[in-house]
Amino acid sequence: MFVLQAVLVVLLVLAAAAALLIQARNDSTREARNRSVAVAETFASSPGLRAALEGPDPTAVLQPLAERARQRSGVDFVVVTDTEGIRYTHPKPDRIGKRFVGTIEPALEGKVVTEQVVGTLGPLVQAVVPVTGPDGSVVGLVSAGITVEKVSSGVTGQLPLLFGASAAALLLSTAGTAMVSRRLLRQTHGLGPAEMTRMYEHHDAVLHAVREGVLIVGADGRLVLANDEARRLLDLPPDAEGRPVADLGLDPRISRLLVSGRVAVDEVHMAGDRMLAVNHQPTDRFGGPPGSVATFRDSTELRVLSESAEAARRRLKLLYDAGTGIGTTLDMVRTAEELAEAAVPRFADFVTVDLADSALSGEEPTGGLVGMRRVAVSGIREIPPFYSTGELIRFAPSTPQARGYGSGRAVLEADLTAARGWQAQDPERTREILKEGIHSLITVPLRARGTVLGMVNFWRSEKPGPFDDEDLSLAEELVARAAVAVDNARRYAREHAMAATLQRSLLPRALPGQDALELAHRYLPAQSGVGGDWFDVIPLSGGRVALVVGDVVGHGLHAAATMGRLRTAVHNFSALDLPPDEIIGHLDELVSRSDQEEGAGSGALDGTNGMMGATCLYAIYDPVSRSCVLARAGHPPPALVHPDGSVEFPDIPVGAPLGLGGPPYETAEVELAEGSRLVLYTDGLIEDRQRDIDVGLELLRRSLAGADRSPEETCDAVTGALLTERPRDDVALLVARTRALGADRAATWDVPSDPAAVSVVRGDVARRLADWGLDDLAFSTELILSELVTNAIRHAAGPVRVRLLRLERSLICEVSDASSTSPHLRRAATTDEGGRGLFLVAQLSERWGTRYTGTGKVIWAEQPLPSA
Repeated sequence: MFVLQAVLVVLLVLAAAAALLIQARNDSTREARNRSVAVAETFASSPGLRAALEGPDPTAVLQPLAERARQRSGVDFVVVTDTEGIRYTHPKPDRIGKRFVGTIEPALEGKVVTEQVVGTLGPLVQAVVPVTGPDGSVVGLVSAGITVEKVSSGVTGQLPLLFGASAAALLLSTAGTAMVSRRLLRQTHGLGPAEMTRMYEHHDAVLHAVREGVLIVGADGRLVLANDEARRLLDLPPDAEGRPVADLGLDPRISRLLVSGRVAVDEVHMAGDRMLAVNHQPTDRFGGPPGSVATFRDSTELRVLSESAEAARRRLKLLYDAGTGIGTTLDMVRTAEELAEAAVPRFADFVTVDLADSALSGEEPTGGLVGMRRVAVSGIREIPPFYSTGELIRFAPSTPQARGYGSGRAVLEADLTAARGWQAQDPERTREILKEGIHSLITVPLRARGTVLGMVNFWRSEKPGPFDDEDLSLAEELVARAAVAVDNARRYAREHAMAATLQRSLLPRALPGQDALELAHRYLPAQSGVGGDWFDVIPLSGGRVALVVGDVVGHGLHAAATMGRLRTAVHNFSALDLPPDEIIGHLDELVSRSDQEEGAGSGALDGTNGMMGATCLYAIYDPVSRSCVLARAGHPPPALVHPDGSVEFPDIPVGAPLGLGGPPYETAEVELAEGSRLVLYTDGLIEDRQRDIDVGLELLRRSLAGADRSPEETCDAVTGALLTERPRDDVALLVARTRALGADRAATWDVPSDPAAVSVVRGDVARRLADWGLDDLAFSTELILSELVTNAIRHAAGPVRVRLLRLERSLICEVSDASSTSPHLRRAATTDEGGRGLFLVAQLSERWGTRYTGTGKVIWAEQPLPSA
């Protein structure tokens, strides 16, 4: 009665619950389908989706948008795929790039697909919606899904009430029979006659039908019972039951476990070639007879799966390490070496990398099979007789390298002993390689952006088995990741070579000849490439020399081009014989105007508008007065080394860097003793990420102090002390040791404002030229002075002064006056009485010109000295 009443109540409860659940399930499924379709269609119609699918990296753009849409809409996932079903987005990033699980064929025809699936989140409804292009073609797919449980219609809240009422009814209906049934249950240990009969009838069938082996061992260590699965797994003899466990021929560890009485849970034991998971429990723990029961489960397939998973994990780890370890530098050879080192020994025993010669020079290989140079070799032991690093190789058309290069596909040579095409390359060398035990080869083209840059060869010797198709796929993936880094390095090498060529063409190739300074220089490009540091030496009138050092911010082609524009501008402004502060001011105006002109246009996306930021230091040294006038725009101060070896940094007013505007630039004048060394440099010499500028200046002071050195020795001492390795920034260094023009090589005359005084000056000049042994220049010099002095007396204000300078290479005649009006050369007509004076001066001299001073101007003419 008790059972009948309980069964009736339970059946009624189950029927009501089932009806309620079916209705709720139908409502939930319909709601889940509507919501997934709405979310998928909304995301598929969102602006910018089609452009992102056609972009270079859809995942980077769409993943955050899909996650935001998923969170706001309440669905469980929003997945965007291509037309092949490859995911671009997924809530779990490790599933991006894998194939979408679901039906996509109708969606590719422009239809909306909904289906119910059982996923990792449970039963869910997902919708697949096509993303169409302007022409109506499907360019991608959007899928949204939500579990049915999320949209439950509230049945969960009704079930407790239903079950509570049912439980109360059950308690009331069975309370009357509980007292009666208690005694019966106690007598039968809870089993009725039918249950007892059924238990004995089906005991053997149940025991021998299970897929786990069962052994029961008595307290005396004898086998009491063994089912069929246990006999198969342990290879038990037919008469095993009743015999001692130790006599059954089991593995000693299993035998000891069966008679030990200890508890074991999923212990792993080997039985022949099978791996068994063993559970062992005593039978007397819950009132049973003494002994133990053991179950055995065959886990051999699990071991195989575990080994496969471990192999997959190792491959993924190799690809991850290769992705982080290859391409750390923009150097093709080093990238090839990193690829070889990453693959040995985890994938191959030896790896060789060959790059096309044209790729090493930065160009793209063109045409058919080209010569390749071996750039990297790595192995588990001393390298076998492969081609050596640096050797140029021309592969025969029959070799796998040539076939792979021509087709752009990887080639697998599983057995090199039978690879006649490979052996034809060099029979003697290949025989030596086979003697080293190398038996299998995979050669993969280094292919990037549709161009094959070289070949990577993977060799196997230690493992007896050859490479297989899985190894081929892994090799292709490994090389594909390295190919991008190699191509980036190739492009960088090409751009670097172009920038270096441009910079070399813009920097001075040789210093001009002059008599005022003994010079030496150094230019060291930065690790990151060429930059905009420059220096210059410009001879000026009167034996003076201009020294220039500048620094353009940044590196690359634009910095080098900007440096060239500034250097040209400095030369042009220097030709006007302007003082340093005015030249710096003109440069500042030039940079500002260039920036304004560039800013008025559309601009460039790479941020290379204008002439960029720049600093400059400009100095003019006069060997007659031994004075040096300097001005600087944001540039570090020069170092001055006195003849006694002491070092100072002259206090020169510093203006703003070029292009920033601000107050007018100022100059400082320093008198230099003969033999002093003036050191000009850029900030890359003294500044470093790990060194403050004050520390750099102190190191510079120490390297310059001490015994007198030549400019060349000074350059070596400075670079050796401050640049222990290749600098991070460009470095330009210019060292000038001063010379003085003695009084015996200069002559000065004051000329009265009287035309008759011209003849007197001519006579004095002729006598001085005779004293200097320059009689050959007397006639031309007298004519030049006559014209210049006569013009000064007639057209300018006094006083008029004549100066004659005898340099090592030239003779300079100067006539100064107090007028600021400059004469101009013109071609006189046939009937003109005058206008031929300056024309005559220009014909007789090598160079001539005008420079302005604080009190007027100086007109000068330079003649080359006759060769000895």
